[in-house]
Amino acid sequence: MNQWFRYVLLLCLAMAGSAWAADIAEAVKARLSSPQVLRGQFEQQKSVVGFKKPLLSSGEFLLWRGHGVLWQTRKPFESSLVVSPDKLSAESGQASYQLESSREPALQAMNELLFALLAGDVAVLQKRFLTDGGLRGKDAWVLALTPREPGLARVFKRVILEGERHVKLVRLEEANGDSSLIRFDKLVEASAPTAEEAKRLGR
Repeated sequence: MNQWFRYVLLLCLAMAGSAWAADIAEAVKARLSSPQVLRGQFEQQKSVVGFKKPLLSSGEFLLWRGHGVLWQTRKPFESSLVVSPDKLSAESGQASYQLESSREPALQAMNELLFALLAGDVAVLQKRFLTDGGLRGKDAWVLALTPREPGLARVFKRVILEGERHVKLVRLEEANGDSSLIRFDKLVEASAPTAEEAKRLGR
């Protein structure tokens, strides 16, 4: 009888926890804006196991919903990353490379995850992560994401998102002990990208 009671209690707690997580995710989704285009600045702090000082970088980004991300690093040196649903390209100094999802099957999933993290796409994130978190005051929220898939768990231990109308902070805790903290600032919504931005994204 005791074992049966324990089983039922654990089942009820699991169901309640799942429903609570779903409620939090829906509440966060209700606070988020979904512009076609979002521009802003970023500051990234990368902590690597074995190094005392974190690696710092900063620049600008553009997120065009459904089309891609432009990630332009200005400091400590110029580099650019262009991510679209079917390819990824990067330039740094004289070096450049490009990957296509037709040749790298995992690329499409990785790009989808990047878009979801930057946009706070809760529906996509829930497919790949167990979600926890809460609301803060009138507008703010926080989500803690734990990977569902073994492949993703080999890369990330946990991901933390914080924001209001937009994602303002992403903390990536990697399985190897490294971590990255990315803060977003001066966020501006737009209905469409510039012609140059669209061209860089291959549109």
